[in-house]
Amino acid sequence: MRHLARVAIAIALATATALGCYAISDASRAEASTVLGPGLVTVNVDIRYSKFSLSTLKVHTGTTVRFLVHNNDPIAHEFIVGDASVHARHERGTHPAHPPVPGEVSVSAGRLGETFYRFDQPGKYLFACHLPGHFAYGMRGWVTVEPR
Repeated sequence: MRHLARVAIAIALATATALGCYAISDASRAEASTVLGPGLVTVNVDIRYSKFSLSTLKVHTGTTVRFLVHNNDPIAHEFIVGDASVHARHERGTHPAHPPVPGEVSVSAGRLGETFYRFDQPGKYLFACHLPGHFAYGMRGWVTVEPR
């Protein structure tokens, strides 16, 4: 009987630990004050009604974020993260799709896109959709990078 109780406790602890680690690595479920990283973390970003599911994200320097962008809309979107020069280039451009570049992904309607971006310098980094009218509609947010 004691053996079964120990097994049950071990399973419960393993499950709680696994779920806890998942919650920390998935920023859509993390507390707004949680600072992710360093290392590799996965962040799920849902798009619905031309809005991103998160508007802020905090990471430590030395964090590589794997952004999984789920486009639940009937129209295409993009997810661009980077410094001011990256966004200036995209704001002027009219490209309907982007080649795979770190921090940039085009996502067709109803599809999943993936991009990686490493944050090495403290500061604030914009993420946005620059397709015509989308940025003005509010498709943007910020990644705050804090020193370790």
